[in-house]
Amino acid sequence: MSTVTERYPIATEDEQTEAVDAAVAALQAGELVVVPTDTVYGIAADAFDKGAVAGLLAAKGRGRSMPPPVLISNVATLDALATRIPDWARSLVEELWPGALTVVFHQQPSLQWDLGEARQTVAVRIPDSDILRRIIDRVGPLATSSANRTTKPAATNADQADEMLGKMVKAIIDGGESPVGEASTIVSATGDEPKVLREGAISIDRINEILAEHDVAIRRPGDPDPANMTETDMPATDADTEA
Repeated sequence: MSTVTERYPIATEDEQTEAVDAAVAALQAGELVVVPTDTVYGIAADAFDKGAVAGLLAAKGRGRSMPPPVLISNVATLDALATRIPDWARSLVEELWPGALTVVFHQQPSLQWDLGEARQTVAVRIPDSDILRRIIDRVGPLATSSANRTTKPAATNADQADEMLGKMVKAIIDGGESPVGEASTIVSATGDEPKVLREGAISIDRINEILAEHDVAIRRPGDPDPANMTETDMPATDADTEA
């Protein structure tokens, strides 16, 4: 893995073109790249390059028991990666992608990759970043994790990412401060009901607004189970607000 790291600003169209070309070349060569996302900075590898993914995990100080999520550039790619997708999960991604929502799905059994000990699941997101989606369009799905050493805070600018990971990546795309600065919310779609694995930039309340049309909801720890509630326990609603 190269220790010569190039840094690419993206303030102008010409700089963006140079940065995208450099990132694509590095990723296709099996190198790692630091990229700005809509949440925090990420460290990325070609998801289908086993050696690059192993390098990503090593750079973060993470074992195979913590496989990285995968970033894609369009919803059409989802069905190539995931199977048994619930209708409620499709509604979530149609409403919230591109954006700060990661969803864990059952993985397509035909996939020829090795993200780690994923137990036949894959965490997927479409980032709300034009630059990053341009890179994904050319390279394909990217195994991507927050640009930090494990146990350290996620980088929200290129300087922080460079300090932690600069010697382990080929290129750093410098997009300034992260617009959100908070990690994505992670929802599991592998069970009978949706489950939040991490609440991040998108609130559970926002997710439940979308899930309501499917008569499912994410319950926080301590919330009552509607199946065990009596009529007098049910929360009051304002009919004027119900569509």
